[in-house]
Amino acid sequence: MKAFAQLFLSLDETNKTNEKVKVLKDYFTSVPDTDKMHMLALFTGRKPKRQINSTLIRNWAMEASNIPAWLFEESYHVVGDLAETMTLLMPESHESSSKTLTEWIAEINTLAVKTEDEKKQWLLNSWAMLDNQERFVFNKLLTGSFRVGVSQNLVVKALADVTGIEAPALTHRIMGSWMPEDYTFEQLVQEQHAGDDISRPYPFFLAYPIQETSDKGKTADEIEHSLGAAQDWQAEWKWDGIRAQMIKRDGQIFIWSRGEDLATEKFPELHPFLNALPDGTVLDGEILSFQNDQPMSFSVLQTRIGRKNLSKKILADSPVATIVYDCLEYNGEDIRYKSQSERRSLLEQLQADTPFPDVFRISALIAFNSWAELEKTREQSRAMIAEGIMLKRKSATYQVGRRRGDWWKWKIDPLSVDAVMIYAQKGHGRRADLYTDYTFAVWDGDKLVPFAKAYSGLTDQEINKVDYFVKRNTLEKFGPVRTVKPELVFEIGFEGINKSTRHKSGIALRFPRILRWRHDKPKEEADTIESLRALLNE
Repeated sequence: MKAFAQLFLSLDETNKTNEKVKVLKDYFTSVPDTDKMHMLALFTGRKPKRQINSTLIRNWAMEASNIPAWLFEESYHVVGDLAETMTLLMPESHESSSKTLTEWIAEINTLAVKTEDEKKQWLLNSWAMLDNQERFVFNKLLTGSFRVGVSQNLVVKALADVTGIEAPALTHRIMGSWMPEDYTFEQLVQEQHAGDDISRPYPFFLAYPIQETSDKGKTADEIEHSLGAAQDWQAEWKWDGIRAQMIKRDGQIFIWSRGEDLATEKFPELHPFLNALPDGTVLDGEILSFQNDQPMSFSVLQTRIGRKNLSKKILADSPVATIVYDCLEYNGEDIRYKSQSERRSLLEQLQADTPFPDVFRISALIAFNSWAELEKTREQSRAMIAEGIMLKRKSATYQVGRRRGDWWKWKIDPLSVDAVMIYAQKGHGRRADLYTDYTFAVWDGDKLVPFAKAYSGLTDQEINKVDYFVKRNTLEKFGPVRTVKPELVFEIGFEGINKSTRHKSGIALRFPRILRWRHDKPKEEADTIESLRALLNE
């Protein structure tokens, strides 16, 4: 655990990419193979299952810290993170432990069969033998809040440097449903074949945004200057659904979300078309709710996401289909090396042979002869329930991760309103001492009605200024949330808007974020709830 805790600390202390890679390489070359796999699992979102509920952990932490509940809660409200609060409050340990990360996680996993008293004694003993940094990481694992400030790409780069295996191959190998208890480091680095894990998806190819420096889209002239001749590109609508890979191998079907969640059972409507595919087929596309031959908004699809049981009503209210836009495996062959046009041709052949055309839809190509013509078509995106347009170079291979050059997303300009900040809460990680999470409101008569939360879009300098304002203009405290003097106005951008019975304002926004701080605008000139409702009909 000492090595893993030091890895976490070292990564948190630097923003330099090369330094992060060096730290990761040092870890890979200094720990047992089992620890390498557990680290990879944690860094790719495979956390151990929580075995003790947070209420018990808090109670036992208060006992270990020997402080009253009110002081613990007040400290938690200031810190904003349970794992960090417990670490800061506990007395310094005079013991030490040589247990590895693997051994600690194994012990956490065995807690499921222990009594409450046994769990308590184990936890108190564990805290007593860990130093502060180890406790912090340990508490993160225990509470299910472990996050680390390093991308999977950097982890893969470091691992590629250590093993000599190409990064794309490693990226593919760490995808799927493996867990470190049953997937060894030796298996990871040895030569692999497609049949080693029939459920394994390919790494997703991600488009780069054309509007890189602002939320305003580029003009047709700027697109032509950047990308060249229009005839070298194909255009499709950018659908707003769940990105997924759909797999048929050895008579079995699998549906993987982009977040590497195995979601096969969540979309039973797709099973017939997948079972009808030839063996050795992998498709890439978007899962959307469909009704009357038209895609529905993402908010409809959200009603069934995360539900363990799909009732007949949910299936009826939010029926799904898939719009497929790529074929990654054909007749058991990895065809990502083929050109976009070649893969498209094979995809069209598969779709033409399907007995389920209403469920297995293909992403239609948008006909255009010039960028100016396509720019006009892009203005129809919201009417199509789309986020904009995807541009794909016809000669492009299917690559790994987000790459500049061959796939671009040309999104429509966001909707926006001017709103007043009324609540603030501290952030997490390196921003745990700053107020960075904000709630915004618009006018409903002479009252301000909250309608959205946002925490991205400001520079570090602006965040510091807002933090200064919050600390000096707090009106009330509700746990970690501060009610602030309604004075600061911000332009809030969002991709979509829908009615909502769960929100006081009656609306819900898709991807809200801060576009800019409106220093020029007094709070009285912020937008109204009527202006938001008017956008529902656009």
